[in-house]
Amino acid sequence: MIPRIEISLSKIRENASHLSQIYADKGISLMGVSKAVLGEPKIAKAMVDGSVKYIADSRIENIQKMKAAGITTPFVLLRTALSQAELVVQVADISLNSEMETLKKLSHFAQAQNKIHQIIVMVEMGDLREGVLATNLSAFISEMLSLANLKLVGLGCNLACFGGVEPDAHNMLKLSKLAGEIEKEFSLTLALVSGGNSANYNWVHATSEVGKINNLRIGESILLGCETLSRKPIAGLHLDAFRLVAEVIESKVKPSLPSGTIGQDAFGQIPSFKDQGNFQRVILGLGRQDVDISGLQPEANTTILGASSDHIILKAQNQNMQVGDEVNFQLDYSALLSAMTSPFIKKKFI
Repeated sequence: MIPRIEISLSKIRENASHLSQIYADKGISLMGVSKAVLGEPKIAKAMVDGSVKYIADSRIENIQKMKAAGITTPFVLLRTALSQAELVVQVADISLNSEMETLKKLSHFAQAQNKIHQIIVMVEMGDLREGVLATNLSAFISEMLSLANLKLVGLGCNLACFGGVEPDAHNMLKLSKLAGEIEKEFSLTLALVSGGNSANYNWVHATSEVGKINNLRIGESILLGCETLSRKPIAGLHLDAFRLVAEVIESKVKPSLPSGTIGQDAFGQIPSFKDQGNFQRVILGLGRQDVDISGLQPEANTTILGASSDHIILKAQNQNMQVGDEVNFQLDYSALLSAMTSPFIKKKFI
């Protein structure tokens, strides 16, 4: 049996529906982010069926796959590269941007394709990933509006990603005010003010005034049922839409301490061990080449001791696991991302 990840489309749909209603009550629409699941069309459809208004992904190839599978909702590209400008205009309805040279290329290819390409300008709000500095925003927007075949449809920001900066009343108010200033200065209406991602849940839940923030880009909360500042479960959401399953390929009682001189392991680390006597050691046919081991939590009464490229080693507590048995794991976002990307893990929809 090859490792598999079991995916409940109904639970993903129900999570999307529940979150869509929570945010709609505050006047906020959702983009369902599909990048963690490699743009899997079945999962994108479950999100759309759960009332998300857009599907957003960071990779053109994922959007192409979803469109080829018949998903017809508006698509948003989260990461725009200068070298891909022609394809961006061809494939995506909206793209997030923060560089003028990229916008000029998008304008060129939009004219060549006789299309109007929609733009969300990203604003730097402290997390130090992508975004135009607030002090440069007016000049940036002014130049962008002079480019043919581009339409400014929104402002956005990214938080709680690279720098871990939390969305809060201060930075959300700042983005809202910037949106109002841009609308007034250039006599336009921004259809989308996208204030962030799954990390915005606590802010939305606590605030009575969202200002002009009317959109969020939500992936992890839909897929795993949690907010992303502390990974606490969100009431009413399923936490188990995904489950990773691996096969036991060896099960033996062995010592807890290796014998011999200890040097570097396969990944350049010098391991250390605690003497726990003899216990049952279980090896699974799953390793670091398949999944981020640090993001796995075994459901059985076992402990992960470590992993190599191809194997996970478990300590089995009071269990008589046999070769051929299966061990189930819950996944965090990092493990989900790697497992869904791995060609060695079968995706099974249930």
